[in-house]
Amino acid sequence: MKKVKVGVIGASGFVGAELIGILLTHPNVQLTGLSSVNHIGEPLSSVFPAFTGAYDQIFSDNETVIEQSDLLFLCLPHGKSEALVKQCMDKSKKVIDIGADFRLKDLTAYEAWYDVKVDYPELREAAVYGLPELNREDIKKTQLVANPGCYPTSILLGLYPAIAKQLVDPSNLIIDSKSGVTGAGKSLSEATHFAFKNEGFNAYKVGSHRHTPEIEEMIQVMGGGQIQCSFVPHLLPVNRGILSTLYVDIKEGVTAEEIYTAYRTFYEKEPFVTVLEKGKLPDISHVSHSNQCHIGLAVDSRTKRLIIVSVIDNMQKGAAGQAVQNFNLMIGIDETKGLSMVAPSF
Repeated sequence: MKKVKVGVIGASGFVGAELIGILLTHPNVQLTGLSSVNHIGEPLSSVFPAFTGAYDQIFSDNETVIEQSDLLFLCLPHGKSEALVKQCMDKSKKVIDIGADFRLKDLTAYEAWYDVKVDYPELREAAVYGLPELNREDIKKTQLVANPGCYPTSILLGLYPAIAKQLVDPSNLIIDSKSGVTGAGKSLSEATHFAFKNEGFNAYKVGSHRHTPEIEEMIQVMGGGQIQCSFVPHLLPVNRGILSTLYVDIKEGVTAEEIYTAYRTFYEKEPFVTVLEKGKLPDISHVSHSNQCHIGLAVDSRTKRLIIVSVIDNMQKGAAGQAVQNFNLMIGIDETKGLSMVAPSF
């Protein structure tokens, strides 16, 4: 297959660097351009020295990268992608937006939670939510993919079989998630300063995190009804990884064996999701630097709750890796291409 001309907009952030690292070894990618508002004219290695001698592309402006590319990855903060996506689609370019601008179909919810105004609502209707395990066939046919958020990826993959098979009642769903500090992005803040974060562990944005409406909307799409969940994210003193623990009520009459069987059957052919054996629970170190999601299950018979533990690498399955998985689907090749990395947990 002929290589696809690919550009990365917003390439000087953590996700951009992770994405470039994957794309450089992808056999179907010709990396044609990188953009950065703050580093135009500088080489990639001036921001990320690890690329020295391997790929010293010069950062250029957005318009140049768009013109040079047939498919664009956008790694931008919320509110910054919409106008650029409009420009790309008007030029018949395919787009994978790794930011939040197109994840929610509910415009009112998006504008309220993200404090931005939507100028092109028709683009949102055209976007496909890029969770391959849910929307694989639609991703193959679309021009615009909205890459899911990192927290929602871990949470939705953990819940999907139980909701789709109507084994649980998610109306009282409680979500406890922990993330490495790269999830906060590259911008400096006191919350992620080494002196404060090292040896520390804290909750933040309790009940107000912007990924909440995305989680709730997609649970409804999965068949769980219109719910409101309690979502509490935390910052771990580690670079990468997300561990989400989900507490959900089991429906009357549903057995533990039914739940385990449903999960194993549901994900048995999924290349990037593994349901662990009964009695085992996952660890973020076991999926580090990979596009894998590991899921562990426990049934609390006393409280009649299913406890799901789901782990991903927030920079891979939670961002850049999943974006490349979507890229593979969009251009019609094996979705695992370029994503075969496995890192030992030491």
